Amino acid sequence: MTLHSIVIQKLLSTNAHLGRRVATHHFKPFAYGSRNGMAIIDSDKTLICLRSACGFLASLARRRGRFMFVNTNPLFDEIVEQMTRRIGCYSPSGNALWRTGGFLTNSCSPKKFRSRNKKICFGPSQPPDCLVVMDTERKSSVIQEAAKLQIPVVALVDSSMPWECYKKITYPIPANDSVQFVYLFCNMITKTFLLEQKKLAAAKDWLGIASAPASAPKTEAREEVQRFEESKSESDSATKLAKIQVPIIPYERLAPLPEDVAETKKLLDKLVVLKLNGALGTKMGFDGPKSTIEISNGVTILGLTATQIEHLNSKYGCNVPLLLMNSSKTHDATLEVWAKYSQSNIDFHAFELNQNSQLKSSGEQSSSNELAYANQGADIVSLMRSGTLDVLLSQGKEYILVVNSDNVGTIIDPKILNHLIQNKVECCMEVRPTASIDVNGDFVNFEERKFQLGEIALKPSERLSEKFKLLDTKNMWINLNAIKRLVDTDALKWEVDAGSSLMRETATSSIIRFFEHAIGISVPSSRYFPLNATSDLFLLQSDLYTTSNGVLIRNAARTNPKDPSVELGPEFDKLGSFVSRFESIPSVVELDSLKVTGDVWFGNGIMLKGNVSIVARPGTRIEIPDGVVLEDKLINGPEDI
Repeated sequence: MTLHSIVIQKLLSTNAHLGRRVATHHFKPFAYGSRNGMAIIDSDKTLICLRSACGFLASLARRRGRFMFVNTNPLFDEIVEQMTRRIGCYSPSGNALWRTGGFLTNSCSPKKFRSRNKKICFGPSQPPDCLVVMDTERKSSVIQEAAKLQIPVVALVDSSMPWECYKKITYPIPANDSVQFVYLFCNMITKTFLLEQKKLAAAKDWLGIASAPASAPKTEAREEVQRFEESKSESDSATKLAKIQVPIIPYERLAPLPEDVAETKKLLDKLVVLKLNGALGTKMGFDGPKSTIEISNGVTILGLTATQIEHLNSKYGCNVPLLLMNSSKTHDATLEVWAKYSQSNIDFHAFELNQNSQLKSSGEQSSSNELAYANQGADIVSLMRSGTLDVLLSQGKEYILVVNSDNVGTIIDPKILNHLIQNKVECCMEVRPTASIDVNGDFVNFEERKFQLGEIALKPSERLSEKFKLLDTKNMWINLNAIKRLVDTDALKWEVDAGSSLMRETATSSIIRFFEHAIGISVPSSRYFPLNATSDLFLLQSDLYTTSNGVLIRNAARTNPKDPSVELGPEFDKLGSFVSRFESIPSVVELDSLKVTGDVWFGNGIMLKGNVSIVARPGTRIEIPDGVVLEDKLINGPEDI
């Protein structure tokens, strides 16, 4: 007996296949037939929809999404309560009796009532990212509100579900809502969440980030108190760090480069580039280093950096070395890719850094320890203490540019280097403004303006609060003589302490506080393009971007200063499935937003304009034909194209 047969038998044992006497027209794709006047639901279709729904829930769980579980049947109370307890969404106050009417649209002030037995298992008080309904009613106000707020809905549906309610459900699961099937469904949700939590915990262990357990036994109360006191002390230190002020200079205010090419050559001869290359592409289903992912026509992020340096060396006759700091998991794979540039004019050196902050050159044997890239400062100081600093100073190098492995928009800019040398700046971080600051208004009217480190966000997010005025691009320029002074006086001792939670939790840019003359430069937004998901790769491989001499160039035909908003479903999360679903990336120059979920495939020569949403119904395959133009389209099936 095959595994598929066992799963189908399990579904049949829960009576999931038993429908109602009425089968609506839109439910017929899920119907196997009828018997004794009763609709029979196709268990294969139920299984497909279950997998799609669990895949969607898993993708949200990976992103720490917020969930609301709605139950209107008292028979399911204990099942839902056990599930929410196990996945960490249960709280006594959140599981009180709430009025569902207006709960989402008036979520700021929900009210208790006692007339109906309706329970909502709801974790945080913010609007949820997903709504899961156990037994969908014909007049469910919760689904109506979720549709208004564009919140995805996962719900059990039966054969009599009316179209007005069915069309608002993003992930319908055709099944009989028996107690046995609801128990099976909740069990699948629980295992999905626990698996994602286990993966997250494993990733944190690999990165050296401590994760507190959801609950601790009473016998560990003393240890919990001690950890709380330590965290409080570290929180106070982080608060002090956040209040440190840094002058930020707009890039437009920098002086131009000298007209004499020989002067520019002298500037660049004082520079060395260090690329932190420890990030893996496992989140995108890529086993190798993230810097070796092909972004277009065989070009990788590492290749862009190499091409930039090679272009500068050829144009100005200078010598800008490239240092790569790898982990044990990225070292060998990176060297294989670098073989492509072995004949270039780049002075290249690769190092391997293990968890104990011990460096080895590319010729030494690998260690079994993993590299925890928890802090940029720790990596820099480890490299400097290895003897590399003295070698660089003896070669006349004065500044080191530290860049991350996943920023496609990084530019090695001699204009910034010129400003640092002319003004004797010891440390400079590249930042870009967030949406909460008026870039075209008061910011650029100042020659110099100070910001607190607490106002600089570490990573982009749609939910950045207004307190974050700037975003750290992770590109940092540091004076080597200043590092030499700090290393010799042991002022950066904590930075290489891998066991220090303070080192892990402070900002990457926190190293800036050790320098006497530190600044920030607000660079154009185009210089920060991190490759974090296949949606980023979608834009990079489209006609919106090209590369020239290793620099990312935006298509001048696009009039909107912002990039299109692209949201790809879990079917596109992995690199292999992403590549297979596109014969060629569509034209997006005139696109404002794109949402694609479900079994969707794209042909050649497609053009997307305006706001396009392609959401395939479970069990439905949508193929976008060659050469089609989609403008302000909502597509749920082949008939909508």
